[in-house]
Amino acid sequence: MQIYLDNSATTQVSEPVLAIMEQAMRVDFGNPSSLHTMGMEAENYIKKAKTQIANTLRVQEKEIFFTSCGTESDNMAIIGSAFANMRKGKHLITTAIEHAAVGSTMKFLEEQGFEVTYLPVDEYGVISLDDLRNAIREDTILVSMMYVNNEIGSVMPIHEAGELIKECNPDTLFHVDAIQGYGKFKIYPKQDKIDLLAVSGHKIHGPKGVGFLYIKEKTKVKPIIHGGGHQNGMRSGTENVPGVAGLGLACELAYTDFEAKVEHMYALREHFIEEAEKIEGVSINGRKTRENAPHIVSVSVPGVRSEVLLHSLEDKGIYVSAGSACSSNKPSISATLKAIGLPKEKLESTVRISFCETNTLEEVDATIAAMKELIPMLTRFVRR
Repeated sequence: MQIYLDNSATTQVSEPVLAIMEQAMRVDFGNPSSLHTMGMEAENYIKKAKTQIANTLRVQEKEIFFTSCGTESDNMAIIGSAFANMRKGKHLITTAIEHAAVGSTMKFLEEQGFEVTYLPVDEYGVISLDDLRNAIREDTILVSMMYVNNEIGSVMPIHEAGELIKECNPDTLFHVDAIQGYGKFKIYPKQDKIDLLAVSGHKIHGPKGVGFLYIKEKTKVKPIIHGGGHQNGMRSGTENVPGVAGLGLACELAYTDFEAKVEHMYALREHFIEEAEKIEGVSINGRKTRENAPHIVSVSVPGVRSEVLLHSLEDKGIYVSAGSACSSNKPSISATLKAIGLPKEKLESTVRISFCETNTLEEVDATIAAMKELIPMLTRFVRR
């Protein structure tokens, strides 16, 4: 029996998405920039995907730009807007628990002469709006924060932050990394005063290697990829038509029967937490309530290294994560776990469980049973 509980790292591509991608690869395989019929058929996939995505966000199709992944979307938003608006100022704001796609990009901009303020978070991984208010200055050109933290599932006060940013400085742009939030929350950029929003396909049962960036109309962003002027010059390069087609459908499906899917994931999460806390030594990081995202649980087992528990569960066909998948093959202490103040004994003893709509309560029970068997044994082994 295989139980996959690493859905924040990547999800299985759904059958409808596979089908439309195969059609775009094998039948309608023209270059969307070509003027002949096959090119126009390929271009229609891109147009349809823009419509599908725009409908989920209640934005305009022309505000959607396709990228190779969430990391590129974040880079395009942050670097592009920073360089485009640097005459107004060189001050940026982000949080202490951003994914490396944002955090490393901010470090790059610091090397280019920009100043970055990193907002702290509380024990639950949430910023203070007062801290945000105090950080915004006349020369602040961009605030960037994640919707949902990828390690502990904390949810930032995006709507309140957007309102506050525009109140303090209407010229300050608001970028949201929604890679873990899209498909789990209804996100409407216009209501939340979001200027730039990044999403990745493989987190929502779409393909790897494709994402999108929402750019509010008239927002100044300099391209970071140059070439043939594709996508109105914003992102050059022949579009990944099969990927885009799959992404568009995955986005549409993510918001079909949305409430039922989210309720199911919350039920899985709550059941897992309730049963896991009965195991001696196990603790849950972040909020246990529905103030957190529905699909992520961070679990610490002091005395048992993350990798040891991960591989012990793997031996039983259960797949979890030791942290962010983008950097989990390079062991290091999580900046998020440090930022929320976890004690030293938990920093190297934390795994992430992440659910999707296709996981079941039976799988959760099987995982709990495996943990009940493994953790006492692994703890005794360490103590010896």
